[in-house]
Amino acid sequence: MDQGLILITLLIKLGVSAAVSSVLARGRRFRLLLFREERSLSETLEMVLLIGIPFALGVVVRAKVKNFMAADLAFEGSMLMGIITGRFGGTAGGLLVSVPSLFLGEWGNLPVNVGAGLVAGYLRNLAQDKEAIWSFSPFFDLSLYRWIRRTIRKSLIDWQTSFFVMILALTFARYELKGVFGRHLFVLETPNWLVTVLIYLTTIMCVAIALKVLNNVRIEMKLEEQERLLLQARMEALQSQINPHFLFNTLNTVSSLVRFNPDKAREVIVKLSNILRRLLRKSDAFVQLKDELDFVDDYLDIEVVRFGHDKLRIVKEIERESLEIAIPSVILQPLVENSIKHGLSPKVEGGTIYLRSRIAGRLLVIEVEDDGVGMEGGWRAGTGIGMANVRERLHVLYGDAARLEVSSQHGHGTLVRLTLPMPNPDEFSPSLYDIRSSTSR
Repeated sequence: MDQGLILITLLIKLGVSAAVSSVLARGRRFRLLLFREERSLSETLEMVLLIGIPFALGVVVRAKVKNFMAADLAFEGSMLMGIITGRFGGTAGGLLVSVPSLFLGEWGNLPVNVGAGLVAGYLRNLAQDKEAIWSFSPFFDLSLYRWIRRTIRKSLIDWQTSFFVMILALTFARYELKGVFGRHLFVLETPNWLVTVLIYLTTIMCVAIALKVLNNVRIEMKLEEQERLLLQARMEALQSQINPHFLFNTLNTVSSLVRFNPDKAREVIVKLSNILRRLLRKSDAFVQLKDELDFVDDYLDIEVVRFGHDKLRIVKEIERESLEIAIPSVILQPLVENSIKHGLSPKVEGGTIYLRSRIAGRLLVIEVEDDGVGMEGGWRAGTGIGMANVRERLHVLYGDAARLEVSSQHGHGTLVRLTLPMPNPDEFSPSLYDIRSSTSR
């Protein structure tokens, strides 16, 4: 075989290894399986199929396209599957990528590929730290002093060096078996010792490149998982906030009602238990608007008992179509509490709170308005822990897609307007909000 053609083939093989790995890394199911260190038998077989089929097709391409031997990475793919999935996966993968060779009369590829996958799988099991697999590089430290010191300290050769030697040994065995199987085993042959060395190095590089590409995917998924857990922690912390003054005031109200109106006291206790139960259900990051309004009703019923029906009135203007739309849970109660605390409490004669909702295109608009004392300064961002809580939750869940606006006129009340993007009916599912919402069910 022409030496120049072999060198070109070796160069293209590196590109093919990177391309196949990159295509695999784009698959959502593959990424999920790759992220798991421990897999069930069915998941291992699925992983073998996902990796093995492209490498098996490469054998077909090599047979169909003249002088395109770079497409055949069955040997390297067998080792890759063994090192990723273990002994069973490596054996099954070696068998899978060898099937096309049987139709070409190259039955010698079958034991070679199966053996390569099996040996690589055994080596995977020997790795005490599985992260060493993904950090493999052929450019390991060859400093004799450091190698001797590391060997004495550990009383064994480190895993990456073992993997390097394993690939060399399997490649050497493959070429030795060529003399036994003859034309029934496919290998790149050359009498030039320098080109032979390059063939060995290319085999190592093909495996290393594939692992490097796939490791980048794992690192990306780890960062996404850490971000999801961080957002979940932030959401739970924000969702757990409850104004202790409300709790103390409610308990004082119950204490006073017990003496002269025990039935009303029991009613307040039931409504308080409903509120606490909702606050403890941290997994419900999103609820329908009608459920959120029920929660606000319990809160308002308690406040009406405290202030009296003549001092606190509630008016609802709710579009029926908006009741089924999903919104962040416990998002309205802080706004209503703000209206009572800062708008109506300072007003001797009390006042009215208006709850409104409407659909505007692909947006849901919710308004909480009161006719209380208002705030100086007109349009303001809103202050206080409750408003800061709402603003932070909206930012965590929607980014810049949601708006919280506060319009107030001193002596004439305050209007708080929430503008939220509406998810499509088929989009509102746990999969859409996995990263944004709590999944501690």
